[in-house]
Amino acid sequence: MNKLNDLLQELGISKVRLAKYLGVSRQMVYNYLELEDLSKWPKEKKILLLKLLDISEEGESTLENIKVTTDYLMSVENRLNQNLKNAGGGESYLDLKDLSKDAQSLLTDIANLMKEKLGEDRKKEENYSAFLYLYHMLQSMDNVPEIKYIFGYMSKACGFTNPEEYQFNEDKQFIFEGILYSALTLYNNGGASRSKLTESHRRFVQEIEKQKEEKLSRTQQLNTIRIQALKELGYTKIDDSNAAEIFEKIAEIESRGSVVGTNDK
Repeated sequence: MNKLNDLLQELGISKVRLAKYLGVSRQMVYNYLELEDLSKWPKEKKILLLKLLDISEEGESTLENIKVTTDYLMSVENRLNQNLKNAGGGESYLDLKDLSKDAQSLLTDIANLMKEKLGEDRKKEENYSAFLYLYHMLQSMDNVPEIKYIFGYMSKACGFTNPEEYQFNEDKQFIFEGILYSALTLYNNGGASRSKLTESHRRFVQEIEKQKEEKLSRTQQLNTIRIQALKELGYTKIDDSNAAEIFEKIAEIESRGSVVGTNDK
């Protein structure tokens, strides 16, 4: 595998470009290159690599026979570029031009890793649900700062980040990590059970249902106020010509706390 690393370096193929070509994350490329030989690679990825290098046999001996000439280098570059073009190369569906180089690299790595995980037959449905939850968390991150603390904790717990590093509100992140560590320690050491936590989980469900009811009630209230505003102004609907007037009336109705039933005359 050392010969392959040397060859890739001689050809000027970065780990990022190879990851895009193989359709995996950059980290997965590093994992592949740490394997003993190509026979340990997933069959599909191994075939792609052999095709890129224009060799029909696997093994260090075959790689050693490759002579990097100008013609060979250009042929590999053409195959690599053509594959990335056909596959979209990542940038075709994401507009990355306004992002920093580090942000572009991070987003590409995330997209490639998610694509890889979503394609795993054994865990396809499970991974889909996990990424759906992740998407929901990202949507809520601006309103729920604890989500960022969870990400930070997991990054530290998995060994990616220094445990004394704080990228957000240090005091709140410190407290949250301490609480989360205590909870997970209890969970992993068998100190928690479904029977012991039934009442706590019931309150959790009730709190969520209460929030949903409050949101629905607020939606219904706003709809009632909208209808009343239309009626008081003599309109039947909101359009560009009357929107400002109606919104002003809605604010007035809310401020005076007077909502007349929609069936009132």
